[in-house]
Amino acid sequence: MGRKIQEKLSPAKVVFACVENAGRSQMAAAIFNQLANPRRAKAISAGTHPKDEVHPEVVAVMRELDIDISSARPQYLTIDLTRDAHILITMGCSDQCPLVSGVERDEWPLDDPREKPIETVRQIRDDIRARIVALIKERRWT
Repeated sequence: MGRKIQEKLSPAKVVFACVENAGRSQMAAAIFNQLANPRRAKAISAGTHPKDEVHPEVVAVMRELDIDISSARPQYLTIDLTRDAHILITMGCSDQCPLVSGVERDEWPLDDPREKPIETVRQIRDDIRARIVALIKERRWT
C-alpha cells in the first residue's frame, strides 16, 4: 500500500486487556502509544474486572521510562470497545475476555504485577516493551 494511501486511512486500533486493567494492559497501551507512529496505530487498554486505579508499583516503573500513567483510569472491556479493533491482545484474561468476530486475538502470558516487588514489575514492564517493539516492527507501525 502506498504511503499516501496509508496516511489517509484511520490508524489501526490495538486493544490490550487484562483482568483489572490496572497493571499489564495499562503498561502495554502506554508503551505502545509512545513507540508506534500515531498515524498508523493507537492503543487502548481495558479489563474484565477493572480496579479503581492503576497499581502504584506500575505507575512507579512507568515513570522510570518517562511515561506518566498516574491519571489513567481502568475501564471495562466490552464488545463495543473491541468491535473496531485491529487486534485484541489479552494478558491473563483469555477465558473471561469477549470473543469478537473479525478481530485478531493474541494472548501474552505475563505475570500480574499487582503487589509484586519493584524488580519483578520492572521485568514484566521490560517483557511487555520487548513484545511491543516486535509487534510494531512486524506490523510496520513505525
